[in-house]
Amino acid sequence: MKKYTFIIACIFICWTTACKKLDVPPINIIQDKDVFTSTGGIQAYMARIYSQLPIEDFRYSPQRGLNFFWIISPFPAVTGEALSRDQTGAMQENVDESPWGDSYKLIRDVNYFLENMPKYAATYTPEQVNAWLGEARFIRAATYFALAKRYGGVPIIDKVLQVPAANVDDLNVARSSEEAVYDYIAADLDYAYTNMGETNQLGRANKYVAAGFKSRAMLYAGSIAKYNQVTLVDAAGNRVCGIPATKAVSYFKAAYDAAVLLENKYTLYKNGWKAGDKAAQYQNYVDMFFDKGSSENIFVRQYHYPESVHGYDAYNVPRQLMGANGYSSEVNPTLNFVEMFDGLPKNADGTIKTMTAGKYDLYTNTMDLFANAEPRLRATVILPGDVFKGQSIEIRRGIYTGSSAGGISPLLPAGSTANYPTANIVQSSNATQTPYNLPGGGTLNPAGLSGVFSGDGTCAISGFSVRKWLAPDKPTSEVLENRSDQTWIELRYAEVLLNRAEAAYELNTAGQNDKNYLQDAFADINQIRERAGADMLASAANLNSIDIVRKERRKELGFENKTWWDMRRWRIADKEQNSTIYKILMPFYSANDKKYFFDSRTDERNARYTFDVRWYYEQIPNGEIQKSQKLIQNPGY
Repeated sequence: MKKYTFIIACIFICWTTACKKLDVPPINIIQDKDVFTSTGGIQAYMARIYSQLPIEDFRYSPQRGLNFFWIISPFPAVTGEALSRDQTGAMQENVDESPWGDSYKLIRDVNYFLENMPKYAATYTPEQVNAWLGEARFIRAATYFALAKRYGGVPIIDKVLQVPAANVDDLNVARSSEEAVYDYIAADLDYAYTNMGETNQLGRANKYVAAGFKSRAMLYAGSIAKYNQVTLVDAAGNRVCGIPATKAVSYFKAAYDAAVLLENKYTLYKNGWKAGDKAAQYQNYVDMFFDKGSSENIFVRQYHYPESVHGYDAYNVPRQLMGANGYSSEVNPTLNFVEMFDGLPKNADGTIKTMTAGKYDLYTNTMDLFANAEPRLRATVILPGDVFKGQSIEIRRGIYTGSSAGGISPLLPAGSTANYPTANIVQSSNATQTPYNLPGGGTLNPAGLSGVFSGDGTCAISGFSVRKWLAPDKPTSEVLENRSDQTWIELRYAEVLLNRAEAAYELNTAGQNDKNYLQDAFADINQIRERAGADMLASAANLNSIDIVRKERRKELGFENKTWWDMRRWRIADKEQNSTIYKILMPFYSANDKKYFFDSRTDERNARYTFDVRWYYEQIPNGEIQKSQKLIQNPGY
């Protein structure tokens, strides 16, 4: 019992912070023998270093950094997946909140464990020792990956650096090449896979977690080798930014092989799934994020009220369900994201069809437009009029009072960035709406309970609210800042399948013929699409573009904080965000028709997103550059 009390206390210390991250106390407060001679001490040490893993979860935002107590500028708002009331343009991570320093503190703690724990190996079985060492190397690899995907080549520190050092040059470590860092990550993960067991405590790594992370990291390295155009070579000839294109195939093959290791070890979650039953498929997808026994979960970060919490629900519920804090609708999915899904009426160019012959299509209910959409969309995005927590989510932009004889013409010219006209449209200037008296009796609030109020950002500013991750049964009284405790799923089997499919497609494109990689990618994608209720690909021949693989990835992993890194490794962020204004979909009620129509347009705030190509490699904190003559800055800073 004492052991578990110690572990819980350690986790509590690590996770409970005020509005800044808590400094880790010096590791010599407790003597090594007190830690390394008991399984309780080792588990407590592990709990502490796991809590510091640089994971972009519920408590991450580019502006605030990792593990922050409250969040603004949520991660999906930099990808085009969503609009945020607190952000109106693209941004890089805040250098002042850089993970550089925290990552190297964690690496030092891991290195300390690797150097000192074996001194007490006689206390344990060889299997226990090897498993713990493998676990520590997994944490080190994951931390170096967090650095590499941001900065490229970084200093590789594989031992505890003594401060003060006998020789100051021991602390003056140059950046390794980007290729060398990824090879170092791979070596650590291979060691972890070989030495760890097949199972572990929930929230801790096992050998298949290591393999899954390797599939992710090697896929990233392969993408950099193939698509990156930025190069930086230091005075010693190390290519600290960029990987030779000739290495792309070997990295894609490593990603593919690592993903295959998880086959038959994890499966896609289909506990409530039924073929042809959209309602069951929708519910299954919702349940997947809350079933702690899910066969799909590979690596998770646990929360538990009150000792470790986050505020996801408070920031993201529709306005009509917000709690006493008065926050809501921070993440508002864009129409660009919604249009990726199957089953929507589409124009020839793939955009959503809301008009026929220049006149708006009319619908009895707002959900009619989405009646045939793949269930995964409803489980990811709250659509206008859909039901959440037993309430129909009212999202309107206004009430159209004009004549509809001959159809309703566009409210604005195509491509207009102007405000909606006031003639023939009743709109709300604030949340306290004046009900409109409808012809024939009855009243209607112009924006509904969660729709757009002019000047009020705590509403569905895109016409949609996020659905994924929202707790379906949390009472409104508990929808408060730092009151949520749903588990963050950092790695699930769907991502591993998508890693495998993408690596296989890239290998096929590169002419690798040791196996039928295209057929493999096709099978992987169809597994994902079947569970999602999407249209199945008829044959491998239909998988004729890398964009099909990428689109499937963006749909499946939307709002899981993976898309930003995908856009960066594919080197497409600067193309997608080139003075871009993302699209929204505004529902209007036609008073005379007693029906709805939808207006597709760009964000009313005219928020433009432009990605600076420098951001593919982030700025190393200047304070770190000034500490070492060997540490060079990334290009453009």
